[in-house]
Amino acid sequence: MCGIVGFTGRHQAAPILLDSLSKLEYRGYDSAGLAVRDGDKMAEIVKAKGRLTNLAEKTDGGNALAGTCGIGHTRWATHGEPSVPNAHPHVSGNCGQSGSGEVESEVVGVHNGIIENYQELREKLLRHGYVFYSQTDTEAVIKLVDYYYKKYKLGPIDAIAKTMVRVRGSYALELMFRDYPGEIWVARKDSPMIIGITDGETYVASDVPAILKYTRNVYYIDNLEFARLAPGEADFYNLNGDKVEKETTEIKWDAEAAEKAGFEHFMMKEIHEQPKAVSDTLNSMIKNGRIDLGALGITDEEIQAIGQIDIVACGSAWHVGMEAQYVIEDLAGIPVRVELASEFRYRRMPLRQDTLVIVISQSGETADTLAALRLAKEKGLRTLAIVNVVGSSIAREADHVLYTLAGPEISVATTKAYSAQLVAADCLAVQFAYVRGAVTEEQYGNYISELLSISAKMERILEDKERIQWFASKYANAHDVFFIGRGIDYAVGLEGSLKLKEISYIHSEAYAAGELKHGTISLIEKGTLVIGILTQSGLYEKTLSNMVECKSRGAYLMGLTTFGKYETEDQVDFTVYVPRVDEHFVGSLAVVPLQLLGYYVSVARGLDVDKPRNLAKSVTVE
Repeated sequence: MCGIVGFTGRHQAAPILLDSLSKLEYRGYDSAGLAVRDGDKMAEIVKAKGRLTNLAEKTDGGNALAGTCGIGHTRWATHGEPSVPNAHPHVSGNCGQSGSGEVESEVVGVHNGIIENYQELREKLLRHGYVFYSQTDTEAVIKLVDYYYKKYKLGPIDAIAKTMVRVRGSYALELMFRDYPGEIWVARKDSPMIIGITDGETYVASDVPAILKYTRNVYYIDNLEFARLAPGEADFYNLNGDKVEKETTEIKWDAEAAEKAGFEHFMMKEIHEQPKAVSDTLNSMIKNGRIDLGALGITDEEIQAIGQIDIVACGSAWHVGMEAQYVIEDLAGIPVRVELASEFRYRRMPLRQDTLVIVISQSGETADTLAALRLAKEKGLRTLAIVNVVGSSIAREADHVLYTLAGPEISVATTKAYSAQLVAADCLAVQFAYVRGAVTEEQYGNYISELLSISAKMERILEDKERIQWFASKYANAHDVFFIGRGIDYAVGLEGSLKLKEISYIHSEAYAAGELKHGTISLIEKGTLVIGILTQSGLYEKTLSNMVECKSRGAYLMGLTTFGKYETEDQVDFTVYVPRVDEHFVGSLAVVPLQLLGYYVSVARGLDVDKPRNLAKSVTVE
C-alpha cells in the first residue's frame, strides 16, 4: 500500500526522501513522486509511474531537485488507474500535472488511506470553481484544505481542523503551504504516521523503517491529531486547534527486530510471506514436473515397505499431521496415526517395525518431539523429520530429513512455517501414492499441478484481507468461538482455533462437526460465533446442517468455503471464499483467512500479537 515520507532541515531533501521511500517499497506501489521547496520558491514536483527507480532516474537520485523541505509518496492505486496525473503529490491548483516542474499552488500534499466521501467533496468543490485533473480521492482533500484556507484566512491550523471534521475515511496526510516555507503540516486518522527529530532536522513517515537510519527518537501522532513540523521541532494539535504536549520515544530495536519490513507485526509479515515459503518449499521438492525425494535418502523400496505411518508433533505441527493423515490415507492407502509428542513419548503402545515415524518441528529443537524421535529410534523404527532449521537436533538425529524453506519465523504464532510443513507433507502423500501404484500417471501430474497453484491462490486471498479485518472488528469482544468441520476441514479448524485463542485470549475450540450433538451444542447461546469450514464436497451438506442447528439456537455463523461451488450465503451470516484447488490440498488456502481472523481480533483487542502471554516461539523444555 501507499508509503509517505517527509523531511525538513539543513540537508537537501530529495535524496533523503528517495532513500526513505525505498524502505517502504515492501508496501507495494505503482507510482511515486516528490515535492521539494527551496526556500521561498514554489514547490517543484516530479512524479513517475512504475518503480521508484524511475523517479530516481528523473531526479538524478534526487540531486536535480534543490531544496531542504519536501514530501514524498509511493502510491498503490485505489481511486484511478496507475498514471502520472494520479500519482502523488497532488496540488490545490488546476494544473494538469505533467509529472515535473514548478507548481504555482497554495497547497501541495500526499495522502495514505481512503476518503470515503470524496465524491461528495468533489461535487462541492466543483461548485466553487475548482477543476480536477486526476481521478483520485486525495486531490479532493488537498483542494478542500485550500478551500478552507482561503475562505477563513486563519492559517493552516484552522484549515486542517475544518478539513478533518469534514472528511470521512482514513488518512495520513502531509501538506506544504506556499505561505509557510520550511514547514510540513501533517494530520492523521487511522493510517499510521511517525515523526522523528534529531540535530535540527525533522522526519515524517508512515512507518519506522523509513527513518530508522536517521533517528531513533520519534513522536507517535495520535488519531485525529495534526502537527506543524519545522526543522528540529514539532507542534501537535487536537481538532479544536489546541496544542497537545508529547514526549519522544526512543526506538530500541535491534537489527533483527527492524526486519519487519514495515509491517506492524511479524505475524502479519509472515502471513504475507506464506506464498513465497510455499513456493520455495515446493520448488525444492518438485523438479521437472515430478516430486524428487532424492535429498531425503529414502528409496522407492522403503516407501513400498511402509506398513504404517506415525506422525508425531506438538501444537500447530500436530495440526499439520492431522491434515496429512487424511491426505496420506486417501491417496496412498497407508494407515496413519497422529500423536502428540508429549503423549507418544510416555505411552506404552505396540509399535510395528514397518512403521515410518514422521516428526514435524519448525525449530527442530522441540523438546517433546525430539524425545519422541529418540524413542522411535530406540525401538528400531525408521524416522523422517520435517523441519525448518538446518543442523537442528531433530534434523541431525532423524534418518531422513525434509527441510521446509520458510525462512526465519519470529512471531510466536506460526503461519508460514505451518504452511510450508503442510505442502511438504502433501508432497510426501502424493509421492508415496505414486510409488505404491495408488494413483495413475495422469492423476500424479494433476496433483502436482494443483500443488504448484497454491502459492498464487494464497496471494489472491491476501488481496481481500480487508473483509476479514472488518469481520474481526465485530467479534473482538467475543467470549466463546467454535470451529467445526469434518475430515480435512476439522483439521483446518483445529489450527484456526489455536490461532485465535493463542493471540487473542478468547476461548476457542474446534470440534468434529458430528460431535456437536454429543455435548458441545449445549454451550451455544445467542451471539455465539460458530465458524464452519466447508471445503469438502462429500461432507458439505452434513457440516452445513450442523451449523444451521447452531443458528436455530442463536449462533452467528461464519462459513469458509470455495468459490463457485456452494450457495453458503443463503444459510450463514458471513461467508469467506477461497480459490478452488484439489480438495486434498485446500487446507493450505482455507487456513489463511483463519490466520488473518486471529491476527485482526488480537490487534483490535490491543494485544501483543507477536508475543502472546505465557508462550514461547520454541518449546525446548518439557
